[in-house]
Amino acid sequence: MKNFFTKFSRRTWIIIGVVAAILIVAIIMVNRNGNTQVAFQTAPAERGSLVATVGATGSVRAKQSAVLIWETTGIVDKVNVSVGDKVSHEELLASLDKTSLNQSVILAEADLASAQKALDDLLNSDTARAQAMRNLDTTEETYKKAYDYRLGLNGKIDIVDTYLDRGVPRVRYTRGYADAETIADADEKLALAEAQLNDARRSYERVKNGADPVDVSAAEARVAAAQSTLDMAHITAPFNGTVTQAEPSVGDEVSTGTMAFRIDDLSHLLVDVQVSEVDINTVAIDQDAALTFDAILGRAEPYHGKVVKVSQAGDTLQGVVSFTVTVELTDADELVKPGMTAAVNIVINEQKDVVLIPNRAVRLVNTERVVYMLVNDQPKLIKLQLGSSDGTNSVLLSGDIKEGDPIILNPPSTNGGPFGG
Repeated sequence: MKNFFTKFSRRTWIIIGVVAAILIVAIIMVNRNGNTQVAFQTAPAERGSLVATVGATGSVRAKQSAVLIWETTGIVDKVNVSVGDKVSHEELLASLDKTSLNQSVILAEADLASAQKALDDLLNSDTARAQAMRNLDTTEETYKKAYDYRLGLNGKIDIVDTYLDRGVPRVRYTRGYADAETIADADEKLALAEAQLNDARRSYERVKNGADPVDVSAAEARVAAAQSTLDMAHITAPFNGTVTQAEPSVGDEVSTGTMAFRIDDLSHLLVDVQVSEVDINTVAIDQDAALTFDAILGRAEPYHGKVVKVSQAGDTLQGVVSFTVTVELTDADELVKPGMTAAVNIVINEQKDVVLIPNRAVRLVNTERVVYMLVNDQPKLIKLQLGSSDGTNSVLLSGDIKEGDPIILNPPSTNGGPFGG
């Protein structure tokens, strides 16, 4: 070993020592700079806008949706629409062959004609009013005679008695009073005449300005019943919408309950989402919302919507209470379809021109929120109060921080030290 060291001169050893020292210093400096960068990664406090949202997912549904079924048996005769067609209220979509219908449906056509004629006569004929007036005149006359007769029984009356005097007829007049039986009989006739008069008056009142509303309602009900039975052979649109499902084809044999069409009002699309009880009191009608769909590719901007309904009663599922919030899309296009899953972010608060603090920089020290600001290459603890948050940044309410100050994003943690939390 001694021989090995003696092979090098003193000058050589000095050069080796200097080089080694330089290398050690360089390594120390590199490590020191690297550690500083890792330990004190910073970002400036920025001024900007913060949008606080509540997020949830839900499925798209139409504001109005209807599944239309056949209400009788028969063979499909006509189909007037297909999937994607826009239809209007009461538009005829399909019908059955008349010869294949149930007998009750076929007879309904005759019943409808008869009921409509009866209703037309009732509304346009003056016979009922004229008959009621004549009946009223008759009953008034009958009542007057019964009244006058009964009134005469209250005083003395002449009783006429015919007898023969020596073969010559003579009339004897006496005065007296009516007996109880005669009075009772007159009372009964007067009561009957009064009741008939009241009936006649009511009948006339009902028709003096036109047909009796009760009779009209009954006639209209008969027309509606016949029409309803006849309509069983047809499928019509219940509202303005789009055909989203169409099952029948000409010649198909259908039965009661067989599905025919599905109609959806695609001009008004809604998404129902479940919001937790923690956030529900921040949600209100008319708040804006942004909606995105995994099924719709290539769209850079989200769709927009507004809150149109907020449930006032919560539902509990597996111990978690949530409330249903309904959002209506305001710019939906043909790519958005009922049944699609939407990610919905409801804007509950928007603040502009505020100083924003990165949430990752905030620590909790002695129950107080703090951040660390880099001052002269050293971390300085700053106490602060924060407002609304969007999950990434929070609004600075108070604290010795101004726009542009370097905030340490990842201050080093020490057990029990000031950087803990």
